[in-house]
Amino acid sequence: MSVQAAAAHAFVPVAAAIDAGRIPGAALGLVSRDGDRAVACAGRAAVEPTAMPLDRSVWFDLASLTKVLLTVPEILRLVEEGLLDLSDPIARPLPDLGQVDGDETLRNIAIADLLSHSAGLPAWAPIYTWGGDADRLKAAVLQTAWTIGRPCYSDIGFILLGLAVERLRGKALTDLSLPDGLTAKPDAAATAATERCPWRGRVLRGEVHDENAFALGGLAGHAGLFGTVDGVLNAAHALLAGNALSPASRAALTEPRTPTRTLGWQIRHNQPAGAEPPWTGGSLCARGTIGHTGFTGTGLWLDFERGIAWTLLTNRVHTSRHAETGIQDLRRAVGNRVAAAWSANGHSD
Repeated sequence: MSVQAAAAHAFVPVAAAIDAGRIPGAALGLVSRDGDRAVACAGRAAVEPTAMPLDRSVWFDLASLTKVLLTVPEILRLVEEGLLDLSDPIARPLPDLGQVDGDETLRNIAIADLLSHSAGLPAWAPIYTWGGDADRLKAAVLQTAWTIGRPCYSDIGFILLGLAVERLRGKALTDLSLPDGLTAKPDAAATAATERCPWRGRVLRGEVHDENAFALGGLAGHAGLFGTVDGVLNAAHALLAGNALSPASRAALTEPRTPTRTLGWQIRHNQPAGAEPPWTGGSLCARGTIGHTGFTGTGLWLDFERGIAWTLLTNRVHTSRHAETGIQDLRRAVGNRVAAAWSANGHSD
């Protein structure tokens, strides 16, 4: 089965979700290690205040895909350049972290533990309610006495990693050079709408959905990146083909650090009952498959064994995050259809 046929097969449940009104629109993209790709789109990029059709040129708010498409590779490049080591404490690039209360437990958290969400930092805090401009909020983040507890998926950890990147690069994340198809400043008229935000009082288009990322300047270590379906596929293909990182960094990227995570990415795992976070790539992908999702309705998965990657980009939070869209079941269905279609044609790579 070709990439085009596999994409068509995988898009069937996506089209059904759009037709049923569970999600406004979606773009599904597949790319193989040799560079063949296919994209399927349907639905609307916006339903209000003005309807807008969705095609492959539309920008999506990638939400937490920012962690794995920007922050993780940037940290690994800093390691490759000798400016950082995965075993370094976070206080090495951020010496002013916790400088007032002198919390050495916080200051000594290893970069690798932040990347793998095993540091024990809180999942989230309402930073956007603290007041002040982006620079003042960044300073406040560094001087907050974060409680170290049970390891959990942590936006706070990636916010610190984003601040470390800014310090070591000497520039804001928004000023970093990004590959084609990825940006922090999309054309609003060509961007899929997200939520009617109660805080900002408008339907969001072209500005980041995540409140903390917005308050921290629009792009932070945990969220703020936008991408087209082809932009995400470009990034996925570079990882599949081994062009994005050095061999050592790519090996580090795929090495399990916890039972469920590598550096930033989830790895396929059998999920114990009641545990979180669940694996979203489906049960048919190969061992060693990595993936990540974004709150706005996005996701990317890479099956290195079969040499195939797929992304499902939706605006499932338009117009409200509180609607039940069935996005997790949809992601698993898409992943299983991709794996089944690819394997049916003898692809094992």
